[in-house]
Amino acid sequence: MAASDYPAQVGTTTAPTRLRAGPRLLDGDRLFHALVGLLAALVVAFAALLAVYLVKDALPAFERFGAAFLWQQTWNPVTLQFGALPAIYGTLATSLLAMLLAVPVGVGAAIYLAEFAPPWVEKPLSFLIELLAAIPSVVIGLWGLFVLVPAIRPVQQWLGQHLGWLPLFSGPPIGIGVFAAGLVLAIMVLPILTAIVREVLWAVPTHQREAALALGATPWEVVTTAVLPYGRSGIVGAVILALGRALGETLAVTMVIGNAYRIDPSLFAQATTLASKIASEFREADSAVFLAALIYLALVLFAITLLVNLVARLLVLRLSVRAVGQQGGG
Repeated sequence: MAASDYPAQVGTTTAPTRLRAGPRLLDGDRLFHALVGLLAALVVAFAALLAVYLVKDALPAFERFGAAFLWQQTWNPVTLQFGALPAIYGTLATSLLAMLLAVPVGVGAAIYLAEFAPPWVEKPLSFLIELLAAIPSVVIGLWGLFVLVPAIRPVQQWLGQHLGWLPLFSGPPIGIGVFAAGLVLAIMVLPILTAIVREVLWAVPTHQREAALALGATPWEVVTTAVLPYGRSGIVGAVILALGRALGETLAVTMVIGNAYRIDPSLFAQATTLASKIASEFREADSAVFLAALIYLALVLFAITLLVNLVARLLVLRLSVRAVGQQGGG
């Protein structure tokens, strides 16, 4: 039997017995059951009310522009012509770039902390990574503007000289733009991603590792054939949580992305995101249609975030079902 036959999955372990109200529960138990049920319902109600009010306040823009708002590229408050496509593009481009940069680093750091780091290294390093998550976004934005942007200009210049014929690396190397915003977002989501993946790997039962070692696996093979497959649903969940943070980040991105309302395939180009557009122009909304258009952007961001979470939930469920099938077949 190979080591790959052993992995289960974090999401497939037996769920704890649920406590439900019944005739044998005391009055205090019934009260506690009702209270925690109410608190859970409040969370759902808050999300529903948020969606209702966003739809209500965005209604003037929806009545004027309809669904065409999603693919129009004009944003002109003077003529009251608004479209969301450049902001949607900037949001997705910077977030995906951030995940491409952060996921390998975050998962690799989590593997080292959970599997290989000695205690005298793991504890202070974990503390520093978690401390990075506590830094306010405005501080990271200032650091990105005054430290990161000047540092990446020579890199952009080199890429432009050698690969400038590609649309991805075309344009002047001014530092501010999609590439800088993606780097800043990667730094911001890295602590969340690393911490959650580390906890997922710590939750993998010891017998998973022991089974692989008993079959003669090397430490690297233990990680790749026993640990990571067992925790893949949790790792996917961590990636989606980090992506949600990247999609909604506002201030730090606003400071380094350039806030140009256009679609340009170059990583060096200035752009904007849904969140940064709302934050930078909300105070300037001097008409009902202008304000409704900004709230329409917020509704689009809410829908994108909801869609990402639904897709992630389905993906985790599919991975869990597959793991159960593998266990049954083994």
